[in-house]
Amino acid sequence: MNMRKLFFIVAVAMACVACGNKAVNKNEAAPAAEAVAEKPVVYMTTDISPEGLVRVYDALGVVPTGRVAVKISTGEPGGNNFLQPSLIKDLVSKVNGTIVECNTAYTGPRYETESHLKVFEDHGFAAIAPIDLLDGTAETRIPVKDTTHIKYNIVGANLLNYDWVVNLAHFKGHAMGGFGGVLKNQSIGIASANGKAYIHSAGAIEEKEQIWKHTAEQDKFIEAMAAAAQSVHDYFEGCMIYINVMNNLSVDCDCNAHPADPEMKDVGILASLDPVALDQACVDLVFNYPSSEGDDAAALIERINSRHGIHILEHSAAIGLGSREYELRSIDK
Repeated sequence: MNMRKLFFIVAVAMACVACGNKAVNKNEAAPAAEAVAEKPVVYMTTDISPEGLVRVYDALGVVPTGRVAVKISTGEPGGNNFLQPSLIKDLVSKVNGTIVECNTAYTGPRYETESHLKVFEDHGFAAIAPIDLLDGTAETRIPVKDTTHIKYNIVGANLLNYDWVVNLAHFKGHAMGGFGGVLKNQSIGIASANGKAYIHSAGAIEEKEQIWKHTAEQDKFIEAMAAAAQSVHDYFEGCMIYINVMNNLSVDCDCNAHPADPEMKDVGILASLDPVALDQACVDLVFNYPSSEGDDAAALIERINSRHGIHILEHSAAIGLGSREYELRSIDK
């Protein structure tokens, strides 16, 4: 890592100990730090490698027991930004995890169970660990605390077979949500195909075939995502770990078969026990990024702002899922 980027990481760590009232623009001062010890900790390394991923997980000091699900995105065939098996293999092995995912609500190779299982194999995930398509055979409902838009969350039925979840997300942009991190990976990502339609429509429909005819107003969709993410967090009663890998930072999601090329360079891996703090820290790193020619965060910032992506952090904090204030700790020497 060059000295310019190292200075950036240190500066953001100092500025963002108490940030969270909004995404901090690099020309604005962060709020004053208060009661740092009481804020959730977000650990960070700039070492995007299997070793770095394990080290940032170890920093959390939590050891999952029982059956452990590692929730990833299998990635749409044609794209190559999804987290690679070679990167995540050591962590999945360390937690004795099963790699899990759900079917999509849009047509394509991940729409039906049989073809989606082939994606698991083609992308190399089946070779490194057991795999489980959570809604491959059935779906179920779990309760939600915030019933403003959705009255329950429709998830893959196999989710109930697990004792712990490692939410391992690729942080990047998203065409509808603005950005995708652990909150999206836990809401849309763990929802069954019909559950995805339910969230996208903010509770209007439950059939995946109707998803493109019943999309909700943007803020309602985002608020429904926050409510769904909270339902999973509450269901596991704290038995969850959250990790965001900030590499291949395209404005497009891994669900896009032909994503735009990243315009900014990789940042690092961040982990926390608080999903809101974690996604907030990643957004702050993007908004405070020291852009230069050939390494520019402007496109990703525009994508987040144009979709009001920050609202998932606002609403998640408002309903009690987590904190937008945090302490960012580098684990790099």
